[in-house]
Amino acid sequence: MAGGQHIDDILSDWEYDPDGLCARLVQGADDRELLQVRVDMGILQLETTGRPDGERPQGYETYYDYLVAELVRKDDKWAMDDEQCSEADREFIQFYHRRVSWLKLNRFDQVIEDANHTLGLMDFCRKYSPDEHWTISHEQYRPFVMFHRIQAEALWALDEDGAEKAVHAINGGLAQLRELFEEHEASEYFEDDELVTRLTDMRESLRNKYEVGQTLQEQLAAAVAQEEYELAARLRDELAQRTAN
Repeated sequence: MAGGQHIDDILSDWEYDPDGLCARLVQGADDRELLQVRVDMGILQLETTGRPDGERPQGYETYYDYLVAELVRKDDKWAMDDEQCSEADREFIQFYHRRVSWLKLNRFDQVIEDANHTLGLMDFCRKYSPDEHWTISHEQYRPFVMFHRIQAEALWALDEDGAEKAVHAINGGLAQLRELFEEHEASEYFEDDELVTRLTDMRESLRNKYEVGQTLQEQLAAAVAQEEYELAARLRDELAQRTAN
C-alpha cells in the first residue's frame, strides 16, 4: 500500500470514548470547515453545509431537495419507490450524526437548521411513503428530533436573549410535543414521557439558576384559564409592546 494512506496517527492522537460523543471542527485541505466524529475503529468526516457527505444528489443540495423537485414533475398520487426510500434513509442517518455533533459543540443554530431539515424530510416521507411500516420506522423518531430542536432553541435563546426567552422556547416546544401526542391519541403518556420530563427539568433548572418567575406568556395563559380577561388584555398589550421593541 502506498505511504500516507492510513490514519494511524489521527486515531492514536484522538482516543475513542465509548461513554460520550467525541466531535471536533477541523480545516480541510482547501481551508473549508469540516466536522469530525470519533467512532469506534475510525472517524466520520462531515461537511458543515449542505449534505453531510458532500454529495449533490441528482445535482441538488440534498436528497430532500431532489425529492421535492421530483414531486413537482409527478401527480399528487405519486409515491416514493424503494431506491428513493433507501436514499432518504441515508440522508436521515447523515443528518442525525451531524445534528448530535452540533449539539456537542454548542452550535445551536446549526442544530436547529439540521433538525428542521430532518423534520421536513419526515413530513415528505410520511405523505409520499409507499408503505405504512416504513413510515412508522421514521415517525417513531419524530419526538427525538423535536427534542433536539427544542433544546437547541432554548440554549440559543439563553445565549442571545436571556433565560426568560429560553423558558419560553421550552414551553413552546412542549406545546408542540403535546400536539403530537394528541395527534396519535397518546395524551395520557405525555407527562411521563422521558423527553418531556427532561425538557421540564431543563426549564425548571433555568428558572432556579437564573431566578426566572412566570414568563409573560405563562401569566397570560393562566389569566385566560382563570377567566381574568382584563389582566389578560394588559398582558397581551405588554407582550405586543415587548415584541415591537
